[in-house]
Amino acid sequence: MKQDHHVWNSYAALLRREVAPALGCTEPIAVALAAARAAAQLGKTPKLIEANLSRNILKNGMSVGIPGTGLYGLEIAAAVGAVAGDYKKGLEVLSGISAEALTRAKELCAGGSVKIKQRQSPYNLYIEVRVSNGQDTSTVIIQHEHTNIAYVGHNGMVILDRRQDDNESGVGAANGIDKGLTEKEIWDFAMNVPLEKIAFLMETARLNTAVSEKGLQDAYGLEVGRSLEDDIKNGLLADDILNRAVKRTAGAIDARMAGCLLPVMSNSGSGNQGITATMPIVSMAKDLELDQEHLNRALALSHLTTIHMKSSLGRLSALCGATLAATGAACGFVYLLGGGYPEVERAIQNMAGNVAGIICDGAKSSCALKVASSVHAAGQAALLAMKGRSVSSIEGIVAGNVEQTIQNIGRLGSVGMKETDKLILEMMLDKNE
Repeated sequence: MKQDHHVWNSYAALLRREVAPALGCTEPIAVALAAARAAAQLGKTPKLIEANLSRNILKNGMSVGIPGTGLYGLEIAAAVGAVAGDYKKGLEVLSGISAEALTRAKELCAGGSVKIKQRQSPYNLYIEVRVSNGQDTSTVIIQHEHTNIAYVGHNGMVILDRRQDDNESGVGAANGIDKGLTEKEIWDFAMNVPLEKIAFLMETARLNTAVSEKGLQDAYGLEVGRSLEDDIKNGLLADDILNRAVKRTAGAIDARMAGCLLPVMSNSGSGNQGITATMPIVSMAKDLELDQEHLNRALALSHLTTIHMKSSLGRLSALCGATLAATGAACGFVYLLGGGYPEVERAIQNMAGNVAGIICDGAKSSCALKVASSVHAAGQAALLAMKGRSVSSIEGIVAGNVEQTIQNIGRLGSVGMKETDKLILEMMLDKNE
């Protein structure tokens, strides 16, 4: 299908906007970003930091490692961001933090000067950070997107105010994608776009591969990737293309969730989604000895499919976003294995019939387990699709066409699981208390 250059440019721009570098888990890093911007507006080192966060931000930041600190959680993220973060770096706000700054941040936390609270907000992604020193105060609000600084105030004066009241469950608020975008259009773009328009995706492969190698080399978190590697070496698992893809992807998640200092390329505001949409593709292309064009087009297909599915769900939800990114990877697998668009549709239907409904109970080391399961499911979905087999529309939430299936997954997470999301956080907070 021939598409005009305007459409190609808009899809390429969408990829550039949503596939971006990030250092650390994006929810606590977004809190650090808000704190850094507020401290910059304050013009002095804060003595008190107060963060009011939506349920999903709180859930995803409670148990994850913060890069360069050796510590976990939202308090240290906010403190380091306020003391020494550079908000101009976006999601890499904590890169280059000094030992002296870390010591000052730890002192703020130890002294009870960092307060984290839940904010009842209509938005799944809402961060409000207030910093003060004496009578001087500054407030920053981030909403809808992890880097969207929507409000800045200082000593009662409004410096910036571009807050929105739209509902985050909509496509526009979630990712800025046109509602007419379809999986078929994504396929046509990925197969036909001139390679120079998507060449930047090779940086995605480079960054996420480096983190994968680090996770397989050193001990991080649950060491899911390293454990799989050991099992392969010891003959407990086959040394095949799919297991290597699972191993390499899980290794990257291990490192990232434990606070590895290497940046990753994220997707739709999530580093784990970026890794899951990337590393299975990189691994299979390598093992099949395919050229850079195959890798590039498969990455475009995987990442755009992930963005498309996230647009129905929203950036944060009770559903594990890695399952959607693994669905993107399943589509990439199909292409690398020589399949066409009918097989892509079947792969998506197979993933919906298998792993849809895996909950998100926060960012943490065990995310590597969920990602490993999802990537394995992606391989199974693609291989079944290549044989002409898919879950039928008479089963479960799988619909008669792939777009309706994608919408059903979005409704399941954004509407059907709202109460589940609340209950998950209640369980997490009760446990910590």
